Formats: sequence, C-alpha cells, structure tokens
Amino acid sequence: MFKITLNNPDLLKNTVPIIAEIIDEGVFKVDSNGISLVSPDRSMIAVVDFRLLASAFDEFNVIGEERIGLNLSNFVAVIKRIGSNEKVILRKEDNSNTLEITIEGKGKRTFEIPLLNVSVEKPPLDQLEFKGGVEVDANVLEEGISDADIVDDSVVFETSPELFKMWAKGDISSVQLELKKGENGLHKIEADGQIRARYPLEYLKKMIKAAKLANKVHIKYATDYPMKMEFKDMDKMNISFILAPRVEE
Repeated sequence: MFKITLNNPDLLKNTVPIIAEIIDEGVFKVDSNGISLVSPDRSMIAVVDFRLLASAFDEFNVIGEERIGLNLSNFVAVIKRIGSNEKVILRKEDNSNTLEITIEGKGKRTFEIPLLNVSVEKPPLDQLEFKGGVEVDANVLEEGISDADIVDDSVVFETSPELFKMWAKGDISSVQLELKKGENGLHKIEADGQIRARYPLEYLKKMIKAAKLANKVHIKYATDYPMKMEFKDMDKMNISFILAPRVEE
C-alpha cells in the first residue's frame, strides 16, 4: 500500500503525457526510492525509462513494493484535470484494484482508475554498449529534429572526434545541422572515430517534447545501433528513451 502527496503536480503533468505518446500501457513500480517505469512500446522500437524520486514528494509513505499496471490514456486524462497550484495525492490500499487520485485545491475531487494486469518484458538496457555520443543544448536538438521533419521521415546522426552532425535528405530537398567541438550549444563530444546511424522522426518528435524539462540532452549511440536520449539537469526526476535505428540497406 502507499499514500504519496505531491504539491508540485507539474512533475506529473509535464512527464506522463509525453510517456503516453509512446506507450499505451505500463507498469509503475512504487517503492522506497520513488516511482519508476521501464517499458517498451508495442512495436519494440522504443523504450521509456522514467524515475520520479521519493525526494520529489512532500509526503511519501510506502510499505514494501507495489507494481501498478495502468492505461496511460486514463492516467493522463486525470492528470490533465490537476491545476498547477493544486495538490495531488496518490493512494493504493492493500488488495485494491484501483489507484485513487485525489486533487485538493478549491474543494476536493477524487478519481479512481482501474489497475490492469499488464505483462511487460523488461528490456536488457544494461547490455547496451554505446560507442560515443554528444551532450547538447536540448533546444538545439529540438530545432534539428523540427528542421529534419520538413524534409524526410528519418534523420541521420553522425559524430566524429571534432564534429556532431544531423542531416536529412528527401527527394527534392535536404537539411543539415553541424556543431563543432568547442562551439556554443555543444557541451561534450565522445567518439574515437566516426559513428553514424539513422533514426525515425516519428519517435524523435515525441521524445524531444521532454526538452522542456531540461537544459541539456545526452545522446549515446553507435553505428546502426540503438540510441539513448537522456535529459539532464533534473534533480527530482530522470527520463530517458531508447530508440532503435532504421538500418539502411
């Protein structure tokens, strides 16, 4: 069982809707460390890794460990009803099949949403071996993805010891973003040689919405290999995504 209180509901309002664009059902683990979710989407193209730390909550009473399966659309529908200045209380009693969400502000409103029996195969994220990557301003990456979306449905990431590049090429047009080592907006570059991979913009456009949560984003990848996109500068939560490459023939 647990009862947890959050006086800053934006921590939920700004994260769960982003997650819900990628996965439709998920299992949240609630334990002494906080609330976490690691789940792939149905197509196994992307994985969400989300952690909201116990220190983010104003009251955090958890007995043991609970795993609650939720329909993300249902959860988001309730979260959107929370005002920025309201308090939210999440509660689950022993042997209960519902999550109780109480919103306190001008009055007190209580929602109950059903828990689902969701089977999620935990992806082996610790087995991924990245060969390099970059840390860039989140808004720079956001602009690069928006630019590429005008041209094609995928974008190529390239990193060498001195240069990070994103580019897309369509039938009649192309676009390219370059950041050189030491240039404003590029904070770190890691690559022994050149690494290159193409990724679907359909997913990147959803993931980059997390740019509003952080100033920087750390991208790790390898040639024709999954990417890890981790949003930094967050002391109360962590959110990262794994995205499979679109391998070129």
